[in-house]
Amino acid sequence: MTQPSSPSPTATYRLQLQPDFPFAAAERAVPHLAALGISHLHLSPVLEAVPGSTHGYDVVDHTAVRAELGGETGLRALAATARAHGLGLVVDLVPNHMAVPEPMSLNGPLWQVLRDGPASPYARWFDIDWGAGHGGRLLLPVLGGRIGEERRHFRVEGEVLRYHGHAFPLRPGTEKLPPDRLLEAQWYRLAWWRLARSELNYRRFFTISELIGVRVEDPEVFEATHGTVLRLMHEGVIDGLRIDHPDGLADPGGYLARLHERTGGRWTVVEKILTGDERLPDSWACAGTTGYDALRHIDGLFVCPQGAGRLFSHYRDFVTPLADEGGDWEETVRRAAYEVVTHDLATEIERLVRTAARISARAPGPGDHATWALRHALRELLVRLPVYRPYAADPTRAGQDAAMLDAAAAQARTAFRVPEEARAVDLLRDLALGRLTDPRNRTPRTAPTSPRGSRRPRRRCTPNPWRTPPSTAIRCCCRPARSAAIRGAGARPGGVPYVLRPASAGPAGGRHGALHPRHQAQRRCTGADRGAVGVPGPVAGCARCDGRRRGVRSHGECAGRDRPGGPDGVVAGLADRVRPGCGR
Repeated sequence: MTQPSSPSPTATYRLQLQPDFPFAAAERAVPHLAALGISHLHLSPVLEAVPGSTHGYDVVDHTAVRAELGGETGLRALAATARAHGLGLVVDLVPNHMAVPEPMSLNGPLWQVLRDGPASPYARWFDIDWGAGHGGRLLLPVLGGRIGEERRHFRVEGEVLRYHGHAFPLRPGTEKLPPDRLLEAQWYRLAWWRLARSELNYRRFFTISELIGVRVEDPEVFEATHGTVLRLMHEGVIDGLRIDHPDGLADPGGYLARLHERTGGRWTVVEKILTGDERLPDSWACAGTTGYDALRHIDGLFVCPQGAGRLFSHYRDFVTPLADEGGDWEETVRRAAYEVVTHDLATEIERLVRTAARISARAPGPGDHATWALRHALRELLVRLPVYRPYAADPTRAGQDAAMLDAAAAQARTAFRVPEEARAVDLLRDLALGRLTDPRNRTPRTAPTSPRGSRRPRRRCTPNPWRTPPSTAIRCCCRPARSAAIRGAGARPGGVPYVLRPASAGPAGGRHGALHPRHQAQRRCTGADRGAVGVPGPVAGCARCDGRRRGVRSHGECAGRDRPGGPDGVVAGLADRVRPGCGR
């Protein structure tokens, strides 16, 4: 972890900017927000996004501040007003992906790639597998039906192919071709939207095909996509950054090191999803996480662990769910994990299978791994990983993550009936650990070569499904009643809730140490803190008490009805409005 050179926020207030709440509206709210005692405003993404977007994470142009919010003039005015009230600005930055918008011309770099294919200078921007079986074309699953049913909706207008509200560039020289030949001659393949689940050949953000992965590990791409934000930081408009989804990047540590150098060490936190006692890699040049891990501890304030078992027993007696449909949380999560890797992330699994097969064909060793065996091994390995993404190549995590991968591999081998076929698991484990060597030069082989022939950094092309199964389990199965307040990113709703104990009682677990709800939950978040800022999740129903008191928000409130003085005001306030900075 790196110490920041700029003042660290003591507390932030997040503003979700959108056309109905632009910079001017945020500026009007500054006096009130400053009176709350915060130090910084945390703004959702400010760069140009899809028109009408209510979140801003679907960036289409990194060179401009979003016009619908007031443009750069509006952002500078907000920064000046905030500064006059003693507040700084922390801005959300999205390095992992860009929008696949409608019309496509909104994303200039992607438009160029669709027109000119792999030869485009912008082809290096996007994580595309041109050799994935679509005739060297990029699959665009945007059609409302099968292509034979949708042909009547296509029309050519000059150098543009239109389909309802969509517009696509035509490859130069193909404008006069007959319809069928024209479609086949493009650098993209228009397809039924349902094919995205299994046929997509570009990296996306989870299952959102409208967001395409960007290769910010390329120095040229980094400079092009970060130039505007870096300029605004150097000019004093922006004071800090919140990095969205760093786990999607090829090399998060390398990215953060470059960002730290280019920002001059400004305060930066990352949306890293940590599970259990997992720690942020010490080598990452940032002030900490955005606080998902801290919130697991804070949520412990609102859960009565003594009553959790009793409440869950009542739930099981009433619902009588099967073990993998809510009766047992671990079984439910395991079932959800298989659903994710076989359905939701099927296209990402297939890309990894193709990658493993190409490397296996060139690596030393027995080889001859059947495609089905690699696919089966990959699924069985992924569903057994307890963290969102391992970092075995990071020196500070190598031993721990290698042991974790070895343990997962040992369990995955048991899913094969023939032991010899289970060696596909060993191949995947060695790939993840960087143990395979190139037979030509004996250097570690960590990724296949790109279509341009250059070596690309290793990336897990699919996220570990362990973030998705809890939500999948909640959505598709019967949710365990005890999970109401423990459902954030990285949390395990069926697990034992974190319990915050007084400082004298010793550490509460993990690296956060002891947090006393009355004295330490709102303490200063210094640059050395690895947790950053966050907001408590929903307050759980009282798990200790039965249905005699309906509508009770917490056991503290419930118990407060039986004692003078009522509920704990600090806890109640924390539940409703406080954005604490939580510690290491």
